[in-house]
Amino acid sequence: MSDSLIDLLLEIGKALIVLVGIVGAGAFMSFIERRLLALWQDRYGPNRVGPFGLLQLAADMIKMFFKEDWIPPFADRRIFVLAPIIAFTAFILAFAVVPITPTWGVADLNVGLLYILAIAGLAVYAVLFAGWSSNNKYSLLGSLRASAQTLSYEVFLGLSLMGIVIQTGSFNLRDIVEAQAGLWNIIPQFLGFITFLFAGVAVTHRHPFDQPEAEQELADGYHIEYAGMKWGLFFVGEYIGIVLISSLIVTLFFGGWHGPWLPPFIWFALKTACFMVFFILLRASLPRPRFDQVMSFGWKVCLPLTLLNMLVTGAVVLMNAQ
Repeated sequence: MSDSLIDLLLEIGKALIVLVGIVGAGAFMSFIERRLLALWQDRYGPNRVGPFGLLQLAADMIKMFFKEDWIPPFADRRIFVLAPIIAFTAFILAFAVVPITPTWGVADLNVGLLYILAIAGLAVYAVLFAGWSSNNKYSLLGSLRASAQTLSYEVFLGLSLMGIVIQTGSFNLRDIVEAQAGLWNIIPQFLGFITFLFAGVAVTHRHPFDQPEAEQELADGYHIEYAGMKWGLFFVGEYIGIVLISSLIVTLFFGGWHGPWLPPFIWFALKTACFMVFFILLRASLPRPRFDQVMSFGWKVCLPLTLLNMLVTGAVVLMNAQ
């Protein structure tokens, strides 16, 4: 067997391991969320199926798998089926350039940051396709609100990272992590971190920015006509988006795999898990604002903060260069 074929098989195996890990982390997060919400609300969570309720996730998946695969009679069938597939795969593909350890990652692109913003941005098509193809006016209105929120906060998501690009001079995520060996970006890029955190919550439609798909909003949002595994793909995709945003926060602002004593992978996993729990804590503790307040907050608070961060970072870099 030639060396090139061996290298190809190793890369495929590495990609499959990362894929299984991402999907497993996203699915397992739904169980962790239910357990933590129960703990913080002083009630029992899922604790009947398997030890400590660990098999509840498998039971829910089996139940969802055997539900009727229903499609509305006047829906555009092909686009209706395509929407949840896009929602599920967009965030998974973005993981291809996230460096987990100094030697472990699917791809090492010089434009990795731009790749993530471009691929993750495809998720908005899933929202639009789901609302339009359902042939339901409430689903369409919910998708328009969701896409408006997503597109707006994707602007702030990208701008919040420009300070890091100016500071490190690279779009390569591995270079950005290596540049944090002495000082994590959370200190010089605190404004960028705050806006990235808010924008990440809004882009993934998580509480408190989950108005487009909340039960009280417009008949349950853009996926009202979905059931069974198609409905499940939307929500597994949402949890995978949380894992992606958490891993990006760790990679861009908290030193990635850097840390004392423990192996790099353990540090990366622990930091990512902390921010995944933080996302759950937001759901448990914050009220849901109105949709107009969410949009106003983005354009009146997040946008000025990102521009201020870029201005200050550029000035500091120029002063140090002189």
